[in-house]
Amino acid sequence: MNIAGLLDDAFERVREAVHAAAEGLPPDDLNARLDDGANSIAWLIWHLTRVQDDHIAEAAGTEQVWLAQEWSARFALPFEDRATGFGHSDGEVAAVRVPSAEPLLGYYDAVHEQTLAFIRGLNGHALDRVVDDSWSPPVTLGVRLVSVLAEGLQHAGQAAFVRGSLQRS
Repeated sequence: MNIAGLLDDAFERVREAVHAAAEGLPPDDLNARLDDGANSIAWLIWHLTRVQDDHIAEAAGTEQVWLAQEWSARFALPFEDRATGFGHSDGEVAAVRVPSAEPLLGYYDAVHEQTLAFIRGLNGHALDRVVDDSWSPPVTLGVRLVSVLAEGLQHAGQAAFVRGSLQRS
């Protein structure tokens, strides 16, 4: 398996986890928070998608799907367009509300497609390119992609936990 095939498989696993966490849920469950300090399924999926969109667009030298396909306008959130959810307060987490899983999964799938288009053109040497020199050591494309995958799987798992908790109660 080449590097593009490996990354394709890894990102497909995130997509499966995202869909499993959100599909078929009513709005009350998507927007529910298990307590005041917890993240909702809506926020978790929005955030993991925003991070993937932001990081892949930067690495690929493209515009974020959030802006290019006007998902920002569709969600109409009370944040700056470039917000990804890092450092969000309880109130900001609570502001991410959706009427159904459709916008979450539609946005995620659009970002997933842009991600696959980018990674399918990569070879092993591309992963050594420095994409962020503000860290020590500088962050390479390979490290950034692993970070995006870890973030996606972590938050999709959290969303699955919330879903399970809500269904048991």
